Amino acid sequence: MANKSDKKHKRNKTSSPYIALDSRLEDFITTATRFITKQMQKKHAKRLIIGLSGGIDSAVVARLCQIALGDESKDRLLCVFLPSSKTSAQSRIDAKELVERFSLPFIESPIAEYDKLFSSQFVDSNALEVGNFCARVRMALLYHYSSVHKGIVIGTSNKSELLLGYGTIFGDLACAINPIGALFKTEIFSLARILQIPESIIAKPPSADLYPNQSDEGDLGFSYGDIDSLLAAIYLESTKLESTKHKPLTSHAIHLKALRKKLYKHFDQTLVAMVLSRIKANQFKREMPEIFTPKASLQRHLHKALIRI
Repeated sequence: MANKSDKKHKRNKTSSPYIALDSRLEDFITTATRFITKQMQKKHAKRLIIGLSGGIDSAVVARLCQIALGDESKDRLLCVFLPSSKTSAQSRIDAKELVERFSLPFIESPIAEYDKLFSSQFVDSNALEVGNFCARVRMALLYHYSSVHKGIVIGTSNKSELLLGYGTIFGDLACAINPIGALFKTEIFSLARILQIPESIIAKPPSADLYPNQSDEGDLGFSYGDIDSLLAAIYLESTKLESTKHKPLTSHAIHLKALRKKLYKHFDQTLVAMVLSRIKANQFKREMPEIFTPKASLQRHLHKALIRI
């Protein structure tokens, strides 16, 4: 059953280490939950499937989906925890605390045997390669559950991850819809407090759980506060160019002209180099696959031969 605070989303008075709580995030909750219900109807989905990691992004998405479904969440929401052999014990504890606090429908589907088999066959694989494999196995299982329950898989990647390409293509980046892809990571922290996500989840360093003590900020070399400040500047610069004929292919594509280093002289230049490099290198992850389309005349000639009258 949905938590009693669903209607008012009372604010937690604890101060955020990232950004001050913004009343506009209350509006975000309203519009995001409306988006979820509309997309569910449009796609004729009977259930929402979410992969819980024990982290803040999936926790926020689970709560948004629960609020969107209201009293129907008991029968129309499914949260799946898919631990690998590298998943920390704390991740399981945090996932279960979230589930118990909000009475979320939950199952556990371990994938440890899959990643052990992968490591035995590819003995020279590193932590990143194993992590990518696990991300894709998880998504394959989530799509299996969506098929069984006639549901849709809900994405849990935030805007920071999408722009940086900090995710696995056809793994955690795959989904039918994504209700938090327009928010930067620092905004997710503020939203989590409004949604009363457990403090244990909010306070811990963001991590892909690839190996013991691994953290996103450790991998990236900068805090999300610093990264998001630059990403926001890049994104806003990109939106200025949207009136030109060279529009982004997706809502998360960035204009090449917005990736000029000289525009961001007031930022740490090591940070600028890292962020611009990642955006350029990973833009393909944010685009649909390119499909070769021959000239219309050739297509008509080819297709005409198929018509039998």
